[in-house]
Amino acid sequence: MFIDTHCHLDFPEFDSDRDEVIKRAKDQGISHIINISSSLQGSKNSIALSQKHDFIYAAVGIHPHEADGFSDEVEDILRELARSDKVVAIGEIGLDYYKNYSEPKNQKGTFISLLKLSKELNLPAVIHCRQADSDVVEILKEVMPQKIVVHCFSGSEYFLRQCLELGFFVSFTCNITYKKALNLRDLVRQVPLERLMLETDAPFLAPEGFRGRRNEPLYVKNLAQEIAKIKEIDVVEVGRANTANARFFFNLR
Repeated sequence: MFIDTHCHLDFPEFDSDRDEVIKRAKDQGISHIINISSSLQGSKNSIALSQKHDFIYAAVGIHPHEADGFSDEVEDILRELARSDKVVAIGEIGLDYYKNYSEPKNQKGTFISLLKLSKELNLPAVIHCRQADSDVVEILKEVMPQKIVVHCFSGSEYFLRQCLELGFFVSFTCNITYKKALNLRDLVRQVPLERLMLETDAPFLAPEGFRGRRNEPLYVKNLAQEIAKIKEIDVVEVGRANTANARFFFNLR
């Protein structure tokens, strides 16, 4: 069995065949899917999706791209949504200085507020970090929720060492299968299995052989095969470790 710890099935890319995508994943042995939110409406949609399918769970949060619209009212709504059945995390939240769709000041304020919410509700936090390594580490050290995963890891080796030393989990996506992703594969080698999780980030970052197409949760198996190859172990061992880590991190039933 495999668990996709981070995808976005509520996104419009799945509007035409969402149920078929979900069925394919279940038929192919994906035991759990964590649907991660990027906005207030996305949080509501993620919860609705989790209530419709027994093996789908939700995370609620505000992506840094949406930070300019964050307010106390939005936080209060998220707090109530986070208490819904099958909500297992706050996310994705963090900082993105690559695209800077929201002002950095607003990104930081939103990030801190939602980290404090995750701590208040004793829910793990799913972190987005792009070209903001030092600020993310500084803020996480200040607030430090109980469990943290840095998703779609693409940072430096130094950032990776900081994350591991602080006890964070790290997750990688199917972009590690790309022919030129030598640096990412080197980072995968450095992460102990007990701190590593698998994610598709679907609909983004489809694996090699499917590039240019939509990603979907069943391709987490392709990711597991690549990690097994990198670490020179059996894919079954990768699946078992990911399942154990994800069950612990998200407190899955």
